[in-house]
Amino acid sequence: MKLIRWGAPNREKPGIITREATRLDVSSFGEDWNEEFFATNGLTRLQSWLQENSSNCPTIEDSVRLGPCVARPSKIICIGLNYAGHARETGAPVPEEVVVFFKATTSLSGPNDNVVIPPGSQKTDWEVELAVIIGRRATYVTEQDAMDYVAGYALHNDYSEREWQLDRGGQWVKGKSFDTFAPIGPYMATKDEIPDPHDLPLWLKVNDELLQNSNTSDLVFGIPAIVSYLSQFMTLLPGDVISTGTPAGVGLGFDPPRFLKPGDVVELGIGGLGTSRQTAVAYDPSGESKG
Repeated sequence: MKLIRWGAPNREKPGIITREATRLDVSSFGEDWNEEFFATNGLTRLQSWLQENSSNCPTIEDSVRLGPCVARPSKIICIGLNYAGHARETGAPVPEEVVVFFKATTSLSGPNDNVVIPPGSQKTDWEVELAVIIGRRATYVTEQDAMDYVAGYALHNDYSEREWQLDRGGQWVKGKSFDTFAPIGPYMATKDEIPDPHDLPLWLKVNDELLQNSNTSDLVFGIPAIVSYLSQFMTLLPGDVISTGTPAGVGLGFDPPRFLKPGDVVELGIGGLGTSRQTAVAYDPSGESKG
């Protein structure tokens, strides 16, 4: 299945995309794609419900906004320097142990929403990433069992303000957590939709220039290792998002570095997980976006 959430910001409703690429409103199922849904075998229950009710579900027009494909999770966990090429372009060694940081859950946004450049920012950067959505409560999980705890996958852009990340006390979370810095979707594909998440092409363009072009086969630490590792230090809850790292081609890696400015258009995609598109806009304290 492919799960979507659609409608106005903070008022999204649940939906799915069928195998025929039709968007269906499944609000009558009565649940959002959140921790409780995943924790109570929601994917199986939804599949059974659809067999009886899909023909009665309204369709959703393609013009309708998509929100984050999962409801706000308990945490967004990110893995740093997880492609060897990206480590090299930043001047960092390839890590021997998983590098972990967080994004605030308030940074979540829809896949095609504007990305807002923070006030005073000169170094807002892009990062195409494969996100893993956890399906079961996980503590002290072995690598052999780790994939049993995965519900599905999604496309994620781990936007980063590099000055805040690197020059403001060394706390990466500060550069990662501004509002709109975590567009996720267009959909969450359940695990059965992606036979091999370690062999997916992923790419990103800025103003139609291809800047990132790689494959998840180049991950330093694969998904089982990441899930197992994280579960040794924290409980992973159903619906939690793990973003697995970005390949080479981020703005910080260029000489001289390249960063986003208002009006820039960022497009990205992962094989089997769709594409997304964000336009960079300047922060406006009135709440109105300015391109």
